Order: sequence, then C-alpha cells, then structure tokens
Amino acid sequence: MIGTKARQDPRKVVFAEADNLKVLKASQVVREEGIAYPILLGNELRIRNLAAENGIELDDTVIIDPKSDEMSEKRHHFGELFFKKRQRKGFNQYEAKKVMRERNYFGCMLVETGEADALISGLTRNYPDTIRPALHVIGMEPNAKRVAGMYIINTKRGPLFLGDTTVNFNPTAEELAEITLLVANEVRQFNITPRIAMLSYSSFGSSGTAEAQLVARARDIVKQKDPTLIVDGEIQAAMAFNQEILKDSYPFSELLGQEVNTLIFPNLAAGNIAYNLLQEVAGFDAIGPVLLGMKKPVHILQLGSTVRSIVNMVNIAVVDAQHKCCDGKK
Repeated sequence: MIGTKARQDPRKVVFAEADNLKVLKASQVVREEGIAYPILLGNELRIRNLAAENGIELDDTVIIDPKSDEMSEKRHHFGELFFKKRQRKGFNQYEAKKVMRERNYFGCMLVETGEADALISGLTRNYPDTIRPALHVIGMEPNAKRVAGMYIINTKRGPLFLGDTTVNFNPTAEELAEITLLVANEVRQFNITPRIAMLSYSSFGSSGTAEAQLVARARDIVKQKDPTLIVDGEIQAAMAFNQEILKDSYPFSELLGQEVNTLIFPNLAAGNIAYNLLQEVAGFDAIGPVLLGMKKPVHILQLGSTVRSIVNMVNIAVVDAQHKCCDGKK
C-alpha cells in the first residue's frame, strides 16, 4: 500500500549513513524498485569499495562526502545559512560552518534547501544525536508545538499505528492531545481513517487517579479541536479491541462498532514497551519510528534495523515528501 503510493512519485532521499552495508543494500532496493532516488553521504572510496565487495551496483547514484575538498564551497554556503538560523540559539559563525562536516547536519541542509526531499538516518547513532540536527536545521511544522514518534505494526488485522513511542516522556493533557492529532494526520496520509484508542490502566473513569484523568482530558481536547475524529478514552488496551465488552458495559463509546487501528499511549515508557513487545515477542513487523511534526521529512531508523525495515522507512519518507514537498522537484 505505502510502497505503491511511493513509486507513483519517487523523491530524492538522503541516506546519512551510506558507509553501512545495510544502508547500501536498502538504497539499491529503493533505486531498483523505483521508490526513491538515493543520495549517499559518506566517504566515497569507502562506499564504493563496500559496494564492490558485496556486489552492489551504484550505477549513477549520487555520492557526497561532506568532508571532502569538493564540498568546501557548499559547506561554507550551508554554514552561512545555518548561522542565520541559529546565531541567537547557541551557535557562533565558526561552529555553524564546522558542523556542516557532520553528515546529519549536511543532509538536513540538503533537505532544507530543496536539493533533496527527505533524510533517513539513525541506524548507528543514538536517537537524540539524530533528531537534534533535524530540529536545528529544518524545524517543526508551522502549527506544530512538538514532534512525536510513531511506529506502524503490521498485523493480520491490518496496520496498527502507535504513538508516542520515542520522544515525549510524560506529556500533559494538552501535549497528549497534540500528539494524538499529529498521529491522526499521519494515518490519514495513508488514506486510512484513524480510529483511535487513548490508552490507560483505567476505562472511562473507573479510576480517579491523576494519570487516568489526564488521558480523559486529553481526549476531550482532541474532540474540541477535531470533532470528526473517531477517538475515545481513557480506555484499557484489551477493552479497546473487545467489542462484546464495549457493547455490554460501555455502549456509549465511539469505538463501539469500530476496528481500532491507532493507539495513543499515556507516556513514553508505555509506548516504547508496547511496540518492543509486539515486535520481539509477538513477532510482528514494525516500521519506525516515524518522526511526526517536522516541517520536512526526516525519519530516524531504529538501531539495528534490517534492510527491509530501512526500505519501509524510505517508503514512509517518500509519501511524507509527497505531502510536504509539493514543488514537484526530483
């Protein structure tokens, strides 16, 4: 589904860790399948040697080494642009130019200037080290107050969207509502109607604790901002999928008669634990984390992602670019 939509309008996607065999293999797949036009960042000789050793054809794939002498002028230009963005936010002019030698900053600047449409990174780096350059260079969508992370779990019932799984530790009710709206918007981009359960250890006031009430307030805020959304909570996870109990005990619920496809967790710990269990114990394929709320597409791989999961993330990035980078550039 996602792959078909991506192939209809492939975009230029930057791979920030192109001297990694998995990334090289994934770039070959997305090029051969017509999903995207890869731009590989890293030492060109190292990348070409790694490709040759493993029978990977690079053909006319673009390879850029941000540290090379050939990129000196572009580094200087990107550094000037970056300094204008961050000169009152902790970067002096020397630091702004120096940081462009780093692939994540350079790659994000390629996306920011329109020379590329999306960036994929994070396979061998910690999440904060990858998200920080994206926030510094590209920033959030104009109306977004935060970013959030979402996983897509492929189940027999169809895709299940989970958020927030990677960014916000203990959101307030207002922040949880914002996360819910970000996730709902992303689900809609795949031509899927979000049917959202906002999870807790309580269902519809069965517990009067502050944690449960926070989720209930967040749901109220979501409905105020988007009355058309199918969303309910606070609700226990098992309850959200049990239509018989909902009918007998909570016939008022918006989830009655609906097949839930989106789960919103009350905090980062719950979301992170859930997707890891679904992936490792239940054996479901997971795509993510998909970074939501960014002005332009930047998506961060999970440490140790497989080639297929990297390809899936590129699919997501291309679909994201089709919505956010509508200038038709290739």
